Amino acid sequence: MPSPSSTRLAYIDWARGLACLVMFQTHCYDSWLGGAARQSKFFMWSQVLGTLPAPLFLFLAGISFAIVTDKLRLKGLPPGQIARTTIRRGAEILALGLLFRLQEFVVSWGWAPWSDLLRVDILNAIGVSMILMGMLMGLGCWIVLSLTRISRPRLALSLMAASVAAIISLLSPMVWTNWRPHWLPWPLESYVNGVHNLNEPQSWLFPIFPWSAFAFVGLAVGFFLLSDWVRKHEARTFALGGAGGIGFIYLGRWLNTRPVQLYAVIDFWHTSPNFFLIRVGWLLAILAAAYAWCRWGAGQWGFSPLIQLGQTSLLVYWVHIEFVYGRISILPKHAVDIPTASLGLVAIFFFMLGLSLVRTELKGRRAEIAGRLRKPVKAT
Repeated sequence: MPSPSSTRLAYIDWARGLACLVMFQTHCYDSWLGGAARQSKFFMWSQVLGTLPAPLFLFLAGISFAIVTDKLRLKGLPPGQIARTTIRRGAEILALGLLFRLQEFVVSWGWAPWSDLLRVDILNAIGVSMILMGMLMGLGCWIVLSLTRISRPRLALSLMAASVAAIISLLSPMVWTNWRPHWLPWPLESYVNGVHNLNEPQSWLFPIFPWSAFAFVGLAVGFFLLSDWVRKHEARTFALGGAGGIGFIYLGRWLNTRPVQLYAVIDFWHTSPNFFLIRVGWLLAILAAAYAWCRWGAGQWGFSPLIQLGQTSLLVYWVHIEFVYGRISILPKHAVDIPTASLGLVAIFFFMLGLSLVRTELKGRRAEIAGRLRKPVKAT
């Protein structure tokens, strides 16, 4: 059985790899299926599953962010430096997102509109969410260090993150309707509500409201998982977390059936706090399942493809898009049946897995060479 520390990292990578796998199938079937296959229940459920990867990526980014922030705090770094370090990392991810949009525009030169350069995609959402979390953690760490009465700083930071997540979710319906910031240029307003240049919020984009709320939920969960009590009772905690996730799912469904609703106008599938609660429940259930699989199941029996993909999720996301949606798509778009598209999906999976292994090998060799260069030379 792996050590608790290795399990702690493994289940996060495994869940991230699962998000990659679900993303692959969603994109492959969406790009390649044509004719009657696009009207089938198979395609419908494929796209329903496709609603999971984005929240899962943001949720896991929040957990990883909590781990990094806690390490910086324990090293004794001042709150300002913690904020700068974490915000810088978020800015790097945002810059990669903008670079990805530029690449897609160049590859699609001739038929892609220039507005695609400013599309708020999932990488943009992760980068902006990390910047916002960095700002919150700078403030939170300052409060924790200033108030010596706080005996449980991780719990305080977790509650702060959960509060921000709740506020973002509760404000989302209004930010998409009555409280739209019309005074902002559309490229900036799009980061708030996904309006793009189409004069109304678009469901296929990833603005702060409501998507960043998933990252802040992950941040809250991450700090909670780092607490001393959870470290001593991990199995019990994840079992309760999985049960709590199922409870959230039923609570969100129950709230949605109430005759009196909080909002006059709401888009259930995109901005509803009730649907947000349901999806948070799914995320908690998936996290508990990932932990169980990596602690007691086959997730750690030798080589794990999902853990491997999860360790290089940014790379495989970036590359697979070109082989599925780009001009070098391995199958004709909107023209094949389900078995053919499934074979293409298998090919994409193994190609991305091989690419991930090459990336890990090169990274390991580079680290080995750097270690040798830093090693002092013995005097003769």
